[in-house]
Amino acid sequence: MNPESINQWFPIEQQRKYISQLRGRVGVTRRRAEYFVKLWAYLLLKQQQELGKRLQRPLTELELPAGFVPCTHREAQEIFYGERERGSDRSAGMMIDKLVALGLIEKDFDGNTTCIRICSLLPNLQNSALAEKSLKLLPDNFNPRTDAIPVASFLARNYNWMNKKTVALPHRIAKILRGWAEQYPTGMRVLRRYDTQDAVGFYILYPVARESEANFFLPPRNSLHLSATWDTDPFEIAIPGDRHCTSIFVRSWQIDQAYKQQINVCEFLQDVQKTLMQMQVDFPHLCDMYTLAMHPGDEQLALALGFQKTHQDSQLPLHWLYIPLDKYLKLHVKLAVSGLKFD
Repeated sequence: MNPESINQWFPIEQQRKYISQLRGRVGVTRRRAEYFVKLWAYLLLKQQQELGKRLQRPLTELELPAGFVPCTHREAQEIFYGERERGSDRSAGMMIDKLVALGLIEKDFDGNTTCIRICSLLPNLQNSALAEKSLKLLPDNFNPRTDAIPVASFLARNYNWMNKKTVALPHRIAKILRGWAEQYPTGMRVLRRYDTQDAVGFYILYPVARESEANFFLPPRNSLHLSATWDTDPFEIAIPGDRHCTSIFVRSWQIDQAYKQQINVCEFLQDVQKTLMQMQVDFPHLCDMYTLAMHPGDEQLALALGFQKTHQDSQLPLHWLYIPLDKYLKLHVKLAVSGLKFD
């Protein structure tokens, strides 16, 4: 079964019928729907071929493959991107993770082989009107009692490529988040679903004590506290009223993949601007803003906002990213990110 021949086995006009039904689900953009339908068709055809069943070309409708079907990132890359240069094995793996977050597929990895199961969709497809209502998201204060676990869960998915040995990574992250909330809750915000009140986005603006500012000029890997195995935080937090505090560390800024659409990204970035203005009351000399990008998409977003690369890590694909605080506060967010694609 050749991944690049999907359009021959399952024609574009048949794919569009499924794509149009999927578009009503929360977080499912046209591109994600297209990739999912191609993946579904490929796994079905691959399984039928492996079972020795005679394949009838072309297919007119899709049925669910039985259980999990092996699918490498290289196969997924060919399914999603074909002969186009834009896709890589890594980006295909990230797209698979997005489809998992959307509830369209399940993924299992036994240490050697990635296997994928297509989830049953028919009951959900009838609730497109309800799904559309669920899309409304609102920025809100981080509540350590109710938000720590769900936020830690989607942050862990973003970090575990760096720390595969930490089995209890969500538990570790939740403990850290609750500790930070005790120290300075003003800089911690979530993006919350209006209907369920679930937190699906999170950021923390961490005011850095003067004694810890040198870390911004050291290898970035030494500052990955959320995904690390050490207990001591390399950054000391500044106390409100500290006139020596000049730096903000954006220690995390993430929206769960199922909700990472341009309208939500813009609203959350604008909320950062509002929070920073509140923090200037506590720290009147703030002027520098630093962050780290965990993935290429995060780095692309940061660069579009005006961040500049400074210190590069020699062992990991990481850079410190910097922007003057005044520049970020004057930024027209919607214009800055208008050229980016989040699907």
